[in-house]
Amino acid sequence: MTRQEGGQCSIGLVRARTAWLGAIGVAGAAVVRALRRKPAAPPSPPDPRAEELRQRLDESRALVDEREEFESAETPVDEAEVDDRRRAVHERGRAAADQMRRDSAR
Repeated sequence: MTRQEGGQCSIGLVRARTAWLGAIGVAGAAVVRALRRKPAAPPSPPDPRAEELRQRLDESRALVDEREEFESAETPVDEAEVDDRRRAVHERGRAAADQMRRDSAR
């Protein structure tokens, strides 16, 4: 250990000074940070288009509900009688073809 002339140890003084300098550094950094902080932005006025958008959303929700109600009455594709529909389409096609042949034969 290093001793001073009077027989005292100097490490304790160095540690104390280092602690003080560290505390001053931390406090200084906090002050600088506080001074650099931007002031809070004032609250912006409400957008006049917001109420219009709310009304449009309410209208669209009502339309979605109506659509779901309408579609609930329809037969889903996987439950539809495909063979019956196909047969009906072919019959209409044959009838239209027969009609065209009769019209062109005249």
